[in-house]
This record gives sequence, structure tokens and C-alpha cells, in this order.
Amino acid sequence: MCSGADTDLLQNCSKSEQVKYAGIGGTVFFTAVMAFIASSYALFTVFDSVYISIAFGLIWGLLIFNLDRFIVSTIKKQGRPWIEFTQAVPRIILAIIIAVVIAKPLELKIFEKEINQVLLEQKNNLTLQNKEQIALQYTPEITRVESEIQDLNDAIANKEKEVNDLYSTYITEAEGTQGTLKVGKGPVYKEKREKHDAMLQELQQIKLENKNQIAKKEIILKDLREKQILQTTNSQPIIDGFDGLMARINALNDLPWLPSFFIFLLFLAIETSPIFAKVLSQKGEYDIKFANQENKVKIWVKQQQNQREELLKSDILINNKVYYDIGEEEKIYAYKKQKAEELMQLQSDAFYRNQKSIL
Repeated sequence: MCSGADTDLLQNCSKSEQVKYAGIGGTVFFTAVMAFIASSYALFTVFDSVYISIAFGLIWGLLIFNLDRFIVSTIKKQGRPWIEFTQAVPRIILAIIIAVVIAKPLELKIFEKEINQVLLEQKNNLTLQNKEQIALQYTPEITRVESEIQDLNDAIANKEKEVNDLYSTYITEAEGTQGTLKVGKGPVYKEKREKHDAMLQELQQIKLENKNQIAKKEIILKDLREKQILQTTNSQPIIDGFDGLMARINALNDLPWLPSFFIFLLFLAIETSPIFAKVLSQKGEYDIKFANQENKVKIWVKQQQNQREELLKSDILINNKVYYDIGEEEKIYAYKKQKAEELMQLQSDAFYRNQKSIL
């Protein structure tokens, strides 16, 4: 049944013919089973749901089964291998496409650990790139605010240095170690002391103003850093979820190609084996009986067509003869002449009435 053969006709064939078509049908069946497993896994990586994956996988497996069965059943043995092979080329191309579709999800499962390692490296790189990109958005503003805070602190430090220098000046003046070199608090001392006190007041005023500005700018700086951290945190789940079907296929392409190629060849051999088995096998008992059954139908249809054509020809000849014989009878001629005259009279009367109404 899976090979697309006529089971009623195959039952009357030899055991070897039944075994051959059972082998072809078994290959078609197990190809569909592999397609079901492969598509279920592929869809599970997309939907993360066992039930949805199994449901769609079952539909896909049945679709592949129907296609393979159709491909095998449409190849008819004619005893001419090259013609049969030419007819099978489109089916072989379709089988190659099916083999690719079936093999790829299974490759993803077979090399799952290696693919996970590649994906982990890609995720780490994406995480670093994401942080760098987000930093590019906030770093200039953060740097500007930090620079402004540093400038305010530097202004305070410079003013403190000036105050300390003035303090040292009037102290050394009082001690007589510098300046006038006179011990005591003279006019020069008072002048320097007053200058120091004025500068000290300026320092206190600058400290008060700058500290208020620094506090505001530190709030802005904290807000910028929190936004940067929040944006990095919110975008990380997207990177962590970077393990979908397309990402895994791309990761598989980063692995050595030879193992994947051999797996593809395996499924290609499984998928095309029923076709090549049908094409390369000799014309058997089933093929002869099947061709004979088709010829019976063709001959019967042709007979029915010929009978209808002859019936039509005969009917045309009979109708022509009947109408010719009728045309020779005087009675029919006189009757039709009478009716024609009545019709012409009626037309003349109608024309007269119409013209009269117009006038």
C-alpha cells in the first residue's frame, strides 16, 4: 500500500514481486517517520510546545509520505531505462529537496551540543557588543557630567590652595620669618590677614554653591548610569533567547561541513532509493499485468469513442435522407406556402397600422 501499487493486482503476482514492492513501501513509510521526527524537533525549537510540535510534525510526516508515495507510483516501467530515467528526473529533484528538509532538523539535533557551544560564543559576543553600543549612547553624556563635577571640585581645591597660601603668608609675617621679617602683628600682618579672611569667605561661598551644583549633577549622573544598566538588562533576555531555528542553522554552518554532508547523503540515499529501485529494476510480472490492465482500459475507451463517432455519422446520414424525402412531398410544400402567405399578410397589416398611427 505504501509503495502506491495496486494491492488487488499485486496479490495475484509472485512472491518476489510482492517482496519488492513491500521493500519500496517500507522505505517510503520509514522516510515519512523520519520526516515526522525531524519536523517535530524543528518546530519544537520554534514553538517550545510538545503538543503543537507533534501535531504539525504528524501533518508534515503525512505530507512527505503522500509525496513519496505519489513519486514512486507515477514511475511506470516501459522496458526503456533511459526514457524511464528521464521521466524520473523531476521526481529525483523533488526527492533531493525533501531529503534536505528532513536531514537539516536531524543534523541540528545530532550536533546539538556543538551548536550550543557556538551559540554560547555568539551570545557572549553579542552581550559585549550590546554593552558597547549602549555605552556609546550614554558615555558622552556621563563623561560631560563627570567633567563638570571635576571642574567644580577643582575650583574648590584651587580656592582652598589660595586661602592656605594666604594663611601661610600672614602667619610667617607675624613670626617674622618672611615678608618684613619683623615679629609681631603690624600693619602688613593686618593687611594680609584681611586679604586671607576675604578669600576664606569666598571659599565658603564657592563651596556652598559648588556643592549644590555637584549634588544636582551627581543625581543626573546616577540617573544616566541607572538608565544604561536598565537598558542593558532589558536587552539581555533578547540575546539569551538567540537560539531559534535560524540561529541554530547558522551555527551549524559554522561547524565542519563534512559530517553534515554525510548525513545529508544518507537521507538522500533513503529518499531516492525507492525511485532508483523502481527505475533500475527489470520489468516484472506486476508491471506487465498493470500495463495490460491499462491497455484494456485504453482499448475500451477507444472502442467507445469509435462507436460514438460512427453513430453520429449514421445519424447525420439518416437525418439528411429524411429531410430530403420530406422536401419532395407536395403536401408539405403547400402547407408551408400557406403559412408563409398568412405570415406576410399579418406583417403587411401590422405595417399599415403602424404607419397610420404615425400619420
